[in-house]
Amino acid sequence: MCRNITELRGLEPPATRDEIEAAARQFVRKISGVAKPKGDVAAAMDAAALQIAHISEHLLADLPARRQPPKSDPPLRRPEVRARLGLPPFEASPTPTLRTHSHP
Repeated sequence: MCRNITELRGLEPPATRDEIEAAARQFVRKISGVAKPKGDVAAAMDAAALQIAHISEHLLADLPARRQPPKSDPPLRRPEVRARLGLPPFEASPTPTLRTHSHP
């Protein structure tokens, strides 16, 4: 189970939707205490993670810029993690996340 949740604010390029969802899943696993959910529990945890990711994406868009980037890269930007997951290398110009947020 995760020990630390990676900071996403201030990344260059900005955090991708995949990175935000991965952090949300990590958060849900941490607070639930369930590392490997199955069945209905997995579906409930996935739904919660997607809601948290949506809220987090808006939060990141609403916060002011950081003066310095986070101290470490999120897992999905680390070559060893991408290789383990069978993902291609991280590119410096991913699909951008939500950058502005207006309240109705």
